[in-house]
Amino acid sequence: MIALVDYGAGNVGSVLKAVQYLGYPATPVSSPELLAEAEKIILPGQGHFGAMMKALAERRLLAELRKRIGVGTPYLGICLGLQALYESSEEAPGVAGLGLLCGTVIRFRVLPKVPQVGWNQLRIRADGGLFKDIADGSFVYFCHSFFGPVTPESVAVTEYGETYAAAVQKENAWAVQFHPEKSGDVGLRVLGNFLELP
Repeated sequence: MIALVDYGAGNVGSVLKAVQYLGYPATPVSSPELLAEAEKIILPGQGHFGAMMKALAERRLLAELRKRIGVGTPYLGICLGLQALYESSEEAPGVAGLGLLCGTVIRFRVLPKVPQVGWNQLRIRADGGLFKDIADGSFVYFCHSFFGPVTPESVAVTEYGETYAAAVQKENAWAVQFHPEKSGDVGLRVLGNFLELP
């Protein structure tokens, strides 16, 4: 089963349609019991970092999510689902992220127009994985005010006044700051590459 984590606020519907369009069965999951059965996990995060982490904890999904990632279940975070992989976020001081990546998610500082909404280019730093058969410089769709810093796990970066992580990978955890479900053929290829992972 491909589980789409439903914590009450994410963009589950659009991601579900995209996954089904690609020919894969997927199920919105809001209980730890169902999440425990997942072969792959997608967290389509949206909204406020602190509110998402609180909602995941209240639904008893947070501990199971940590467990599933820890035992090697492939995970794909989208937008806020990428930011959740860091240790913390300026958006919610004192609220811990999953801590798979070092550093703190920060707000755009150098440009007056925030959030960033629209298409931007990827600078791909790693072959294969999510970006198999995707050309460097491809455009994808972003909508966010906060971003994850570039770390050794950043497999793609982009720039909006400052360079930040557009996609990350650490072992079985992948994540993208952009919205693949809104990024046309390139986004569908990214989703397809994740879904095709063994």
